[in-house]
Amino acid sequence: MEERVGELWHRLITRAAQSRYPEAAVTLQQVNTRVGILFRALGGDGGLQVEAAHATEHSARRSWLHRIAGDNKKVELAWRDEQSLWLPAVIDLFSTPQLNRDLYRWLVVLSVGEPLQDEPWFSRNQRLTCRVLELYPSIRPLYQRLVSAHLAQRLQPPSHQSAEVAQEYAIRQALLEPGTIQDLPQAPRPPQPVPLWLHPCPPVSLSRQQNRDNPESSGGSNALDTETKRLAEETDKKETKGRGLVTIRMENIFTWGGFLKLDRDAEENEDLESAADAAEDLDLITISRDARGSAGKLRFDLDLPAAAEDDLVLHEGILLPEWDFKKRQLIPDLCRVVPMLAADAGSSGLPPHLYRTAKKLRAQFQYLAPSRKWYKGQQDGSEIDLDAYLRFASDRIAGLASTDNGLYRQLKLGSRDLACLLLADLSLSTDTWVDNHARVIDVIRDSLFLFSESLSATGDAFAIYGFSSRKRDPVRFHQIKQFDEHYNGAVRGRIQAIKPGYYTRMGAAIRHSTSILKQQQSERRLLMILSDGKPNDLDKYEGRYGIEDTREAVREARAEGLEPFCVTIDSRANDYLPHLFGSTGYVVIRKPSELPRELPRLYAKLTS
Repeated sequence: MEERVGELWHRLITRAAQSRYPEAAVTLQQVNTRVGILFRALGGDGGLQVEAAHATEHSARRSWLHRIAGDNKKVELAWRDEQSLWLPAVIDLFSTPQLNRDLYRWLVVLSVGEPLQDEPWFSRNQRLTCRVLELYPSIRPLYQRLVSAHLAQRLQPPSHQSAEVAQEYAIRQALLEPGTIQDLPQAPRPPQPVPLWLHPCPPVSLSRQQNRDNPESSGGSNALDTETKRLAEETDKKETKGRGLVTIRMENIFTWGGFLKLDRDAEENEDLESAADAAEDLDLITISRDARGSAGKLRFDLDLPAAAEDDLVLHEGILLPEWDFKKRQLIPDLCRVVPMLAADAGSSGLPPHLYRTAKKLRAQFQYLAPSRKWYKGQQDGSEIDLDAYLRFASDRIAGLASTDNGLYRQLKLGSRDLACLLLADLSLSTDTWVDNHARVIDVIRDSLFLFSESLSATGDAFAIYGFSSRKRDPVRFHQIKQFDEHYNGAVRGRIQAIKPGYYTRMGAAIRHSTSILKQQQSERRLLMILSDGKPNDLDKYEGRYGIEDTREAVREARAEGLEPFCVTIDSRANDYLPHLFGSTGYVVIRKPSELPRELPRLYAKLTS
């Protein structure tokens, strides 16, 4: 009976405290493509990915119904950092889907502007709002609708709390007339969240040094100070050195989940999923400045094969630069590319299951082969050029000065002045299964076979290389076919011998491929990159750093007169490839199993 009454009471009070409109909710997944296009069209950083923001506690005053129901403690706000544009996963603040959708649009437009360094939250959002309304006057009616709907929902503090009343008045005035209020008045508790503004203190952008050395950097915003204290409390391991594990207060006993190593350079194999789960259970995340690794760990690196089992290293390696997007400069000699050759690859034939497809493709690609044609105006040839001879004879009869140069024509074979380098991603991710019959590496292997069979029918010069990496040294660059090699059993044996490698340091591989391809004297030089995912590696190459380095490598290739083009089977490629290769510089193969047939056909379209 008590449980039944409790359920009814919980349902009643939760329904009474409901201040959202789930029936009018709009999800980020529904508008993800649109907001991404809008952000980049207005000049937003193309390297940022649109991600769903997680809710954070606001510690602001709540209504008595919310306090009884125990909800409305967290809020999803928008923010941006060096890696992503974070937007609420769901917006259901308003009673109509159109208003919720408009809030997504407003937050995206607001996020385009760059915040100034150490700019207070209160003045920053007013400045960004003024900028948007000045640059895009047509968005003012949308903003006014959002402000009116939001102000009607804001909780008015009690009249006897004069500090909170003054704070709430300042926020309302800043929303109605942005730029008119300079400072946010202080109050004992932080103000209510403002979903029309960016987050006062994004969890991912906390700076430990800034918080310690400059505690006033929040610009007097009490909300920012409270949020910072909630998210992270700094400590020093030196203060606890020598003390026992158990002290007087039993609450001081920490669990293993309380110590999460954040320095990936020092701890590469940290279980991030377990760390995230542990962090969710913690009320307080303690950040330490101690750079020492955790003791008592025995680590094995099972990725590296024995030297006797590894591929043949052709020479000690080539040093290449890498682009640091934060410093906006190339760091010289940062990566070492090591050319390698499959040691156990013998001569091989075409796999039987590809016979029929290869025969069909060879027949189709023979039409791309240059045809024989007559070359006129030749000094010598198989036939007399009658048109040239008649002009020559007429000029002599008319007494005009004439020469007998070029009175012959010759039937010659034409030529396609084109060279292509195919660069295949051989990272660990290619070891995943496409279906019940083949892995990604098997699909790539079949693609290389059919690509080679097709291009050998056209006579075009082509080379094939594969790459993988383990940090910046070494970047393994597998030689499969060079430009001066004929497509034969030895090349087929190297294709048969490819296997999943390590990670995807794509920028270094593209730079080395550029140096190889630009040595070809062909009129057109095509650099095709075959990949199954975005650039990544064990170190800081993961995320924005790798994206920007790859983009710079593609730009360098275009500056050398090459034509980079990416073929991928990554279903999320549209989120980052337009930033890397441009809107027309890539294609996504929706069904990976179709890649072997589609790759040669795509080449034919690019070079026809």
